[in-house]
Amino acid sequence: MKKLFSLLLAVMCLLTSACAFAEAEMPETIVIECVDANSEKIEVEVPYDAQRIVVLDMSCLDILTSLGLEDRIVGCVSSSLDYLQPYAAAEGVVNVGTVKNFDLEAIMECEPDIIFMGGRGAKDYYENLCKIAPVIRIVTDSELGLVESVTVHAKELASIWGLESEIDAKVAGFEARIARLQEFAAGKTMILGMCSGGGFSVMGDTGRCSIIGTEIGFDNIGVKDNVDTATHGDEASFEYIVSMNPEYIFVMDRDAATGTNPSAKTAKEIMENELVMSTEAYKNGNLIILSRPDVWYTGEGGITALDMMLQDLENALLAE
Repeated sequence: MKKLFSLLLAVMCLLTSACAFAEAEMPETIVIECVDANSEKIEVEVPYDAQRIVVLDMSCLDILTSLGLEDRIVGCVSSSLDYLQPYAAAEGVVNVGTVKNFDLEAIMECEPDIIFMGGRGAKDYYENLCKIAPVIRIVTDSELGLVESVTVHAKELASIWGLESEIDAKVAGFEARIARLQEFAAGKTMILGMCSGGGFSVMGDTGRCSIIGTEIGFDNIGVKDNVDTATHGDEASFEYIVSMNPEYIFVMDRDAATGTNPSAKTAKEIMENELVMSTEAYKNGNLIILSRPDVWYTGEGGITALDMMLQDLENALLAE
């Protein structure tokens, strides 16, 4: 009996020592690399193993829920993305506005340990958000590219909870899928555009959907005519498309993505006009209207979003 008691005591001592060691090893805070309101790189100190999170961006919500951290979310902006909406509207999660307009009072009442935000809202809200809690702002780095940005940002966020090792498995396979698409795209020209309000705009290699040119490798000839292609592109005529004569035309339907104008013409209705239908791209079945515009427009930067975007291209280009 004495031997058994001694053994149990020894085990308890070992467990106590292990727990004490683990607590000693766990930091109180951790420094995260992100960007400020001007998209300049900064370092922000945040609580390690943060318990209360407010999320103002869909790519951040995507990454956090991919890591199984949805139970830490106390406040979130509304989402129309079907794969994220259940988390954004979960019981106990306070609605703190939309991805463009944040409710600062509601955010403050959430008493967050950390606030996560993306590209939207920085100019109007960043300074005041920083007064409530540490703000981690992530945006796609055009120099790194979308795929690398997703991996880097996901690991940075995961480090707050010591979950960095989980990211590699979650992004596994992306490089091989990109390589297959690159093989298909090599030497092929395209125009990348967006339909909105009945019109068509040409987009460049630094904004939304730019992965098609920069990483997949289609030659975006729409940007080679000194066209100003800012975030929402530059309005272009259908005659312009005909004159450029691309082999492929990729189109994102912004109205379908935002759902703010139910009566708007669809991208298909807009693009299937006499001029566009006269192009070789259309005749060869190479007018590609992205099937998940909501993901391309509001989800870019997330792990699940990147998977869906690649699926969109694979189904359009590689399906037999």
